Parts: sequence; structure tokens; C-alpha cells
Amino acid sequence: MADNLSTYRAKRDFKKTAEPSGDVEVRSSNRRRFVIQKHDATRLHYDLRLELDGVFKSWAVTRGPSLDPGDKRLAVEVEDHPLDYGDFEGTIPKGEYGGGTVMLWDRGYWEPEGNRSPEDALAKGDFKFTLKGDRLHGSFVLVRMRHDRDGGKRINWLLIKHHDEFSVDGDGAAVLEKNLKSVASGRTMETIASGKGRKPTPFILNGSGGRRRCRLGQQPGSGGRGAQGRP
Repeated sequence: MADNLSTYRAKRDFKKTAEPSGDVEVRSSNRRRFVIQKHDATRLHYDLRLELDGVFKSWAVTRGPSLDPGDKRLAVEVEDHPLDYGDFEGTIPKGEYGGGTVMLWDRGYWEPEGNRSPEDALAKGDFKFTLKGDRLHGSFVLVRMRHDRDGGKRINWLLIKHHDEFSVDGDGAAVLEKNLKSVASGRTMETIASGKGRKPTPFILNGSGGRRRCRLGQQPGSGGRGAQGRP
């Protein structure tokens, strides 16, 4: 897992940002977890994170998820994130990578669809899954755009809602407009940015704690922060 997080760590200065370094070993879960974080960075977007192979596979969904199967939302693949990032809500300092306010917008569990393993589906560029969250439910697909299948600087996908009992034709973005507060703290983006209000309720650690993982050349108890960022 350490190698999976090398890009994540290289982009961040953990002396300046309260984001988790990934040094906390998160206990395994019987169910795969997901989080969606509303992120007011250079441009407002929503970060979709799906637990797989000990990390969060992550995409920046530029206009946020939609419940309308007719909407195709651009989802830019980004670096893997540590699992304890799923408890992070706060503000990344201006000038740091991804600087801006982060809200825990949705969280829950996900399941792969079809006969392929999630790893194979991702490699093929056709990844179907079901979300069981506080706000999003039902079947979705991530489709890698054809011109990105042979590599490129930026790996672009499309996030699409499948027709099911949870889809909404014609008004798929309403779920974003109706849910303006954190599922973890009940705070708005403005309150999070101000540093006020109650702290988010953990989901990934959820009171179970975690052991600090030592990276090569690191002394026990040194470096990195815990799971939860400062609000």
C-alpha cells in the first residue's frame, strides 16, 4: 500500500496541511467503503473515493454526481488516497496542493457489479458499481474515455447513473442543490471554512482507532498526522 500512496505524499507538505499522511493503518472492513467530498478548490468539484486494495481509488467529478442517466459527468482520475482521508473535513491551506475547503458530502458502502473483479473492470475502463450511501444510492458506471485508454497526461472518465429506482430523469443535479450540509458534521461549506461548528463524526476509524504505520527510514511515532483534519 505504501507504494500506492507515494504520489499522494509527494504532492503534500504535512507540516502545512492537516490532511492525513496515510501513516495510520486503518482496520479492514467486511464491506467496501466510499466517500464523496465536496471540494471548493480552484474550481468547485466533488471527489469520489472508492475503497479498493487498501486505498481510496479517487476521481474528481467536475460538476458533481447526477441522478439523471442522461447526464455524463466528467470524472478525472487522481492519485490514490489513504483510507483515513475518508474522515477528513476542513480547509487545505491556500498555496498547498488542492487548497480550499473540503466537506464530507456523502459516505457509505459500495459493491461491484458484474462478473469481473473491480481491478479488471477498472483496467478495461468499464467499471459498474452500486452505492449505498446517506445520499446516493443505486447503480453507477465509470467509463474511461476512449482517447484516454492508451495513456495520457490526464485520465478522464465519465460518471453515469444507471436507470433504476433511484434515478431521476431531467433533474439529476437536484440532489446536490438540496444537500448543502456535511453528512458528518451538519456544517455548511462556509462554517467549515470559518473553523466553527462541531467536528465531523468519524466513519473510517469510527472509534476503533488505528496503528501508525512506519515508512522506510521513519522512526516509530514520527511524521504524519492522524486520520481527521482540523475543521
